[in-house]
Amino acid sequence: MTALVTGAAGQLGSAIVREFAGSEVVALTRAELDLADPAAIRAAVAAARPSVVINCAAYNHVDAAETDAVTALQVNAMAVRALAGAAADAGAVLVHYGSDFVFDGTATTPYREDDQANPRGVYATSKLLGEWFASGAPRHYVLRVESLFGGARRKSSTDKIIDEIAAGRETRVFVDRTVSPSYVDDVARATRALVEREAPPGLYHCVNSGLCTWHEMAMEIARLLGVTPRLVPMRVAGVTLLAERPQFCALSNAKLAALGIVMPPWQDALARHIAKYRSGVAQV
Repeated sequence: MTALVTGAAGQLGSAIVREFAGSEVVALTRAELDLADPAAIRAAVAAARPSVVINCAAYNHVDAAETDAVTALQVNAMAVRALAGAAADAGAVLVHYGSDFVFDGTATTPYREDDQANPRGVYATSKLLGEWFASGAPRHYVLRVESLFGGARRKSSTDKIIDEIAAGRETRVFVDRTVSPSYVDDVARATRALVEREAPPGLYHCVNSGLCTWHEMAMEIARLLGVTPRLVPMRVAGVTLLAERPQFCALSNAKLAALGIVMPPWQDALARHIAKYRSGVAQV
């Protein structure tokens, strides 16, 4: 198997490269592949002749997207359309990662893949368009992830909370925003399992099992670190942000589990991540 990975230096991309290390991997960073250039995308895929194209590149600046819609749409949508076409021409599987932001956050139970999307901002809309374009590849997997943590770049919200609690600083966390965290190592393993098993193509939610508020996540982090946190509770309604966030955005991964790909509970994933952090081997 030959895997071409875009966004290979990023949080998820670096985990994918590690997971597929036993295969031939063509790892392309943002600097090495201009995602705004469809011709460059087609040329890169044609040259690599991959069996699977894994797109880990994304524009994730949720608020900035409101004033930089062109870039958000170029990376999250139009580049995906080019990748889907190139993958189809190469006879390759396309893997693309979606987002919980495609939902409006008004649910009270975890969203399933067949629930109606209703994006509420530029970033969210660009991610939904990317999902639609990815489905243009005959053999495709669109994996929705959310609240990613772990990986080569400790810049996630979870990692910032870990650092603040470990340092004894006040930590502002939402008590009423509910998520299903996604550990990049587990997402990478699930990705490889889908590809190697030649699972039915389509849309899958790929998050760690369970759900929590950010306050509950912070309390678990403090327990694992063995410290008393200085948490400052916040409510979504009390914070002004340029882009609207879905308040309840937990995802059900039952469809993935039905294939025998069971994602560990978020508490287990967090414990493994913090064990790396405490041992000093967390990648930075």
